[in-house]
Amino acid sequence: MAAPLVAFVTSPDARAAIVPADGAAVRPPAGPGGSVDAGVHPAVDAAVVLPLGEAVRRVAELVEAGAARFTWWAAGIDAAPLVAARVPVARCWDVAEAHRLLLGGWDASPQVAWAAAHGLDRGGLPPASRGDLFDFHATDDDPVDVVVRPDGYLVPDAGSPQWRPTDEALVAWGRAALDCATAQAAALDRLGPRSVAAAHSESAAAYLCVELTRDGLPIDREVARELIEASAGARPTDEADARRIRAGRDAAVLAHTPGRESTDLRNPVQVRELLASVGVVVPNTRKWVLEPFRETHSVVGALLEWRKAERIATTYGHTWLDTHVGPDDRLRGGWTACDGAAGRMTAQNGLHNLPAALRPAVAAHPGHVFVRADLGQIEPRVLAVVAGDASFAAATRADDLYAPVAATLGVDRPVAKIAVLAAMYGQRSGAAGEALKGLERAYPVAMGYLDGAYAAGVRREPLRTYGGRLIRLDQVLSDVPVEGAAAHDAARGRFARNAVIQGSAAELFKAWAATVRATTRDLGAQIVLCLHDELLVHVPEQHAEEARARVVAALDDSARRWTGSTQVRFVADASVIRRWSEAKE
Repeated sequence: MAAPLVAFVTSPDARAAIVPADGAAVRPPAGPGGSVDAGVHPAVDAAVVLPLGEAVRRVAELVEAGAARFTWWAAGIDAAPLVAARVPVARCWDVAEAHRLLLGGWDASPQVAWAAAHGLDRGGLPPASRGDLFDFHATDDDPVDVVVRPDGYLVPDAGSPQWRPTDEALVAWGRAALDCATAQAAALDRLGPRSVAAAHSESAAAYLCVELTRDGLPIDREVARELIEASAGARPTDEADARRIRAGRDAAVLAHTPGRESTDLRNPVQVRELLASVGVVVPNTRKWVLEPFRETHSVVGALLEWRKAERIATTYGHTWLDTHVGPDDRLRGGWTACDGAAGRMTAQNGLHNLPAALRPAVAAHPGHVFVRADLGQIEPRVLAVVAGDASFAAATRADDLYAPVAATLGVDRPVAKIAVLAAMYGQRSGAAGEALKGLERAYPVAMGYLDGAYAAGVRREPLRTYGGRLIRLDQVLSDVPVEGAAAHDAARGRFARNAVIQGSAAELFKAWAATVRATTRDLGAQIVLCLHDELLVHVPEQHAEEARARVVAALDDSARRWTGSTQVRFVADASVIRRWSEAKE
């Protein structure tokens, strides 16, 4: 039987309401002989408003008893006190994440989510008060003990930092969250049972994001400083010294082109002119465009190396280290469970974009190691699931699925890999285009699924991922001149065929991360990085091998639940390392 929903909502003045769903009193499971120790795990028979600390303790008791699934408007607000107190909530319903799943996009304020769940016109949302002399919005006319207006919309200031609800209003706020969650669950269930399961894992991922923001990524500060100096130079003593260091970095490139020393390497037009002067004529200066010209002239390789150093100097330099790595040697930044597009997790302050040159600085703290695991060939394996292609699913039984695909197509493995990736990313020219013809003959169901997504993208029709996330294609490359419409329609189609795969892969990844979090907690393990298809788990050294085994087992478990079968095999490369740079690429 499903655990009853219990709302946990907070107010800015350090109070919280715990509100059970109607008719769903929350009681701990009976012990031996049918007895219940109510003194240890008290029941929640009715709504209560408590000081925040006391409310957090009550929730911790209910979590320990496994007695409820908690719901809130958004984990980053309501669940933050629980995360700060290290309450290991495993089952929850996040209204904001469920809304993003159902409707797509990013905006998921309580007012927006409520209106969507109740079929109200978003254009009729009452404006929130601005709190200045020119604010004529009559929020004072709203009764102080209610949160739902007579017109059906939520009171616009409810849940805002300036809101000061009465106890009655805070309980009503919790009941509104339960009402909204129930409506969302019904809407997701109409899409299919896997969409409800997706909301559960998305909600767990949102809670994990608050934990990731709290905990940070372990950093060896001294090694980080040395690596930054090796690329960007010593810490400048003043602005004049910073200019001198920058000029020295530039000079290492310009030495290859005598007479062009005045070129500004940060100006793309001037860089193109510099390259043209030595016979390298390119349409732009992107890395992939310049790479083939490394052997043409020495300035190309110098320029590419300069870019790596410049990126570290400007984005990951000494100021970055001072600002974002705390006194406990942890790199911290805000995390979100959904990017507002296909649904990938995102992070700030370099956590998702750390240059490879700085990875040796990501090091486990004394007495700990990392379990690093990444999903192997995740997107083609996801394609086999979402397309329902039995022939392609058979290829996933192999550790390297490109090998049986190559055998089926009668081509070398590298060609098969290029063909599969080209199918998902929309490349049709060159060797990939020829191999794609073989894919279409061998795996018509999978290729037909991708072609259908492409056609929907061209028509600007919405799509849904395997778990039900709405992908709004009417907002992708929509504002373009008439003469460029055809090219942008094709680009939108290519985006669509990848988004349905990438978005579905993100759902599996988050289900895996949530399972790892739940099944390794007793080992003292802590997820410290979620990077697209890669997990980094910080664990006490004595539990390393057990944690590694559980991370792999968690993939089997979450994949089975996510797909509803065992027809498609997912694989993870999991290893125990001390520094991120030790990971096998």
